[in-house]
Amino acid sequence: MKPAQISHPQSLPIEEQLVGVNAKTGLYPGARSWSGGRFRILGKGPLESYCYHVMSRTCGGEVFLDDVEKEALRRVIWRMAEFSGIKVVTYCLMTNHFHLLAEVPHRQSWLQRFDGPDGESKLFEHLRTLYSRAYLGLLRDELADFRARGMAVLAEQRLDALKKRFCDLSLFVKEVKERFSRWFNKRRGRRGTLWMDRFKSVLVEGKGEALRTMAAYIDLNPVRAGLVKDPKDYRWCGYSEALGGSRRAQRGLCKSLSKPVDGWKSAGAAAAYRCLLHAEGREVKDAQNENVVSRGVTAESARAVLAEKGKLSPAELVRLRVRYFTDGVALGSREFVEGLFAEQRNQFGPKRKKGARRMPESDAPFYTLRQLRRQPLS
Repeated sequence: MKPAQISHPQSLPIEEQLVGVNAKTGLYPGARSWSGGRFRILGKGPLESYCYHVMSRTCGGEVFLDDVEKEALRRVIWRMAEFSGIKVVTYCLMTNHFHLLAEVPHRQSWLQRFDGPDGESKLFEHLRTLYSRAYLGLLRDELADFRARGMAVLAEQRLDALKKRFCDLSLFVKEVKERFSRWFNKRRGRRGTLWMDRFKSVLVEGKGEALRTMAAYIDLNPVRAGLVKDPKDYRWCGYSEALGGSRRAQRGLCKSLSKPVDGWKSAGAAAAYRCLLHAEGREVKDAQNENVVSRGVTAESARAVLAEKGKLSPAELVRLRVRYFTDGVALGSREFVEGLFAEQRNQFGPKRKKGARRMPESDAPFYTLRQLRRQPLS
């Protein structure tokens, strides 16, 4: 079946096609249960955080996401994770489904950040990750009105309703899917449900071999699907984003390896995870060693990676840390880019004060006029 026609002009720059994804909105009205009768195991310990492998597929697997839509879904996942208190260990966005390895912290421990006399101010600061300034202004007025009329209990109930959305896996995935669905349907000019039933989830031990294996399984999805030969070359997965310089993606994979959160380079997590992927993801051939039974990393590639102990060359790292060189508008030294910015100042918004944007974690002194997204070049 062919993908549905896209009504939005694909000739527009990606950022213009993604208008609406980053919009800050209010609460979702008409919340309902998404249980669907599916049996689900949830962690119940007093202090622990728990990890889950989440998977969800589009309706019948017959609605396909293009590159812009996968980028939009990636952004929605990260924003909702930041809002919800969920930590993304890794992820993979495929054409008609997505995988997500998420750590859900212990709710009561996480909510302690909003205790004390300045707790409400901290809560409002946190709400800025999702809500607009106008919405938060109205919320402050509503709370002040309740308290002025002697109805402080209603004000607390209003705040508690917001806090209930934190550290809840089901609400997190539900809001990711709803938020993305609205944007997707508007872009495609379609109506109706986008996702099949409720998401599937597997409770995963939050450390050790189980977590490492599950993370590798997720990042190896595009290799098993035959889309790429090396997981580093598939943009929409946690491993590729980590190689692109994303600190949050690096912290997630360090978690999977039981490394310090800042140990992507210093503790050797980058090399260790690359070796893990090539050791876990080898292709399987038949008894005659002729035909591939299960796709994966070739034996030759695995041997080469293990021989290099998982290290990538500086040139390869630079290649992996940009989306398209053409997306940067201009590339060169800081002085060169700042000079161009001064000449084209009226083409940028009033808040833009500087023009040069350093290439993420590049050892070379390259700057661009537009912030580059991380994506391997094909």
